[in-house]
Amino acid sequence: MKKENKSVIIWLLSGCILIFLMVIVGGITRLTNSGLSMTDWHLVTDTFPPSTAEKWEEAFGQYKQFPEYQKINIHNDFTLSDYKYIYFWEWFHRFIGRVIGIVFIIPFVYFLIRKKLDKSTINKCIILLGLGGLQGFFGWFMVRSGLIDNPDVSHFRLALHLTTAFITFAYTFWVALDLIYPERVKIEKSLRTIARFALVLLLLQIIYGGFVAGLNAGLIHNHWPLMSEGQFIHDSVFLEQKNWFLRITEGKSGVQFVHRTLAYIVVGSVIYLYFISKKFALNKLQKNGISFLLVFVFVQFALGVFTLLFGVPLWLGLLHQVSAFLLLTAMTFTLHRLSK
Repeated sequence: MKKENKSVIIWLLSGCILIFLMVIVGGITRLTNSGLSMTDWHLVTDTFPPSTAEKWEEAFGQYKQFPEYQKINIHNDFTLSDYKYIYFWEWFHRFIGRVIGIVFIIPFVYFLIRKKLDKSTINKCIILLGLGGLQGFFGWFMVRSGLIDNPDVSHFRLALHLTTAFITFAYTFWVALDLIYPERVKIEKSLRTIARFALVLLLLQIIYGGFVAGLNAGLIHNHWPLMSEGQFIHDSVFLEQKNWFLRITEGKSGVQFVHRTLAYIVVGSVIYLYFISKKFALNKLQKNGISFLLVFVFVQFALGVFTLLFGVPLWLGLLHQVSAFLLLTAMTFTLHRLSK
């Protein structure tokens, strides 16, 4: 690591931490059904929560005009106090998004002026800024889907929002790793190919995690290793939708089945990478990356099983999401060390 890159690396890793925090708060927002509490999108005026009782009543009145209140919460003795609770989590989620924007843009301009970024890093940072803006748009796009007729956001849009956040984190981490480890090392192309394949599988699994979350598909078939009634593929997988594409993208049972099955495939790909890597003379960082990857994939698998068995309690759902982040971190680090 070059000394002059230290401040840039700290900046990028700080962004990684903030993205990690934002995704965790986003998970809480989703699991507490708080995501539709702020019914309008103002860049400035909703930077902070309402400051007076009158403004709280006004915000609550606006919330009452939308489907989530009219179709669900109106029947649950939903009070202003309840509204303040769900409002906090959605506001906090958006607030962190604003902080991330400031943390990325202002230092980026400063580093440009001070000529601390080479051309390659500048191009990568422009991509990062684009990903950040895209992520904000996808957040609005997702919330919008739950404010029209159906008091639930589209699971497709939720998965898009979630996956973009994971990709933004991974790419930010990758750019930081480029600066931390500027030297070239010997790579084994076969291992790199396996690691790339494992990363694609993991991203597909993250997408299906978004589908499961958006459809609340974790609240059914809370058995393992088989689905309900001792079936590997439950009958409901075939009955919920009229064709296979809809069954595995919109049917609750079908989406859960794919998420279960992909979990085995992701674990298998990492185990395969681990044992194949034993045939090569790797350096310490490469070995450590693969070893941590193996540990985290088993932790994530176990948390997924327990989250399902216990019916997705808040704390387990969050742990499962945190573990997914750590798994992606290990995957990104391993692939970077096998690629550079």
